[in-house]
Amino acid sequence: MIRLANPFAPRRALPEKTRQIKAWVRELCKLDDAVVVSITELACRDEGCPDIETVIGIMRPSEKIETIRIHKEAAGISREDISNAERSTAGKAIISKPARSVSLVSVHSADG
Repeated sequence: MIRLANPFAPRRALPEKTRQIKAWVRELCKLDDAVVVSITELACRDEGCPDIETVIGIMRPSEKIETIRIHKEAAGISREDISNAERSTAGKAIISKPARSVSLVSVHSADG
């Protein structure tokens, strides 16, 4: 039987790298323990974007979810990538590796 991979399915990053990215986000964005940070790799469908992007969700209680989208696999993300995104728009940025373009991304919470 031939198994086909779903290019749009989320990918699982290495647990150690995921913990490191979360620690960098917490440090750079000065987040307390009540804030949830999630890391997800997804297929990127934007033109000129690599096949995989990493989406970092910052979920503060009773607030809208903030996201950082970095156009590279989680394994390739550095502290500098997150620092540049955080500095650019206070943690709400898209970082595109080739062009380094930055734009605001906001996702509404389920209750509002």
